[in-house]
Amino acid sequence: LTVEGKPVSGPIKSVGMAFQNSNLLPWRTALENVLLPLEIVEPYRSSFSKEKYAAKAKTLLESVGLAGFVEKHPWELSGGMQQRTSICRALIHEPEILLLDEPFGALDAFTREELWCALRDLQAARKVTVMLVTHDLREAVFLADTVYVMSNRPGRIVRRCEVPIPRPRDLDVTY
Repeated sequence: LTVEGKPVSGPIKSVGMAFQNSNLLPWRTALENVLLPLEIVEPYRSSFSKEKYAAKAKTLLESVGLAGFVEKHPWELSGGMQQRTSICRALIHEPEILLLDEPFGALDAFTREELWCALRDLQAARKVTVMLVTHDLREAVFLADTVYVMSNRPGRIVRRCEVPIPRPRDLDVTY
């Protein structure tokens, strides 16, 4: 794997990640969970203060419909709200690349489609490159410009498909 032509040999500051499980820390509020990368990743860590970045984190949470939930703990949030928080945590340091590994797989169909639209809008607003791993073809076509189909083990790319549907895409295109 290369990023900007250079081999990846370790963590990259310009990458944010979110997974199938939100992996939020249960003792931290949604706001505190979103701020976590800024506490541990340079260059933010050396000058981190909650007051300095709280407004940015709140704005990000508001952008995904969580305005009234910033002080709630993960156990007070639905699965979809936890995933939104997790995606905000991946975006707080304004990465150039967002890696998503089955982030909507454990959600019900309605919440999944709602988050597809939230991700579509976030990507359009922030112009971040998103690499999404999914088993859901509808999800891939709705969110991606290019879909790579992989084989079973050993995993190899067997097909590359450009998505010819213009943006912005409405959920109707998935049917």
